[in-house]
Amino acid sequence: MLLKIKKIIDSAWEDKSLMQDQETRDAIEKVVDQLDKGLLRVAEKAEGQWIVNEWVKKAVIMYFPIRKMELSTAGPLEFHDKIDLKKGYDQLGVRVVPHAVARYGSYVASGVIMMPSYINIGAYVDSGTMVDTWATVGSCAQIGKSVHLSGGVGIGGVLEPVQASPVIIEDNCFVGSRCIIVEGVRIEEEAVLGANVVITKSTKIIDVTGDQPRTLKGIVPPRSVVIPGSYSKSFPAGKYQVPCALIIGQRKQSTNLKTSLNDALREYDMSV
Repeated sequence: MLLKIKKIIDSAWEDKSLMQDQETRDAIEKVVDQLDKGLLRVAEKAEGQWIVNEWVKKAVIMYFPIRKMELSTAGPLEFHDKIDLKKGYDQLGVRVVPHAVARYGSYVASGVIMMPSYINIGAYVDSGTMVDTWATVGSCAQIGKSVHLSGGVGIGGVLEPVQASPVIIEDNCFVGSRCIIVEGVRIEEEAVLGANVVITKSTKIIDVTGDQPRTLKGIVPPRSVVIPGSYSKSFPAGKYQVPCALIIGQRKQSTNLKTSLNDALREYDMSV
């Protein structure tokens, strides 16, 4: 069944006129429904590697033009959009605090807590995760189990290009207040990010725990403790400080997975 749907989606992606066919529209609707239920994912881990399901992203992109703008209400609130809001949180076992919003086509697992926040279509938020106040989870972002996205965190979304990897936050990570993670960056299991860490695909992530600095890009290794930093860079107009992220240590095996962000950073004499 999925192979047939994938073939229909891929064909419509190459020939947009096929989007007028009911079979194509039904296939697109089916993919988004499966995303909403967590039965399909934009990206998934297989044998230790994250794989992007490009055809699923194609379906999400093509979902917008086949939908009509509609008016909807929630009490005194009014919305005008092409995509419905998620419903049935009581049956899903999700705690949702006003004014938290998740779009249809995003998956929110049982045990997730949504403070006033936003989760976009195609995103996957696994069980036990806290999406704290004014945190945003962008389209297609993948959030693991028991992750804490602190207040004001911005997890970037990505739809195009279809081969681009989404932002991935693996299981048991802490992401501190006002962190920004975008452009397909991957934060691996049990990492701790202090407040205001900003990581893009081009941001230098510098491991300063050894005798010599080691520079990474696009990935924070498992159990890393990360804080904002800067380094000097020369420009025609002079030398200036450029933001980076500093790996200052490793989360200790003895650290309880439920420990607070402050406690995890306090081990390295850092406050947040």
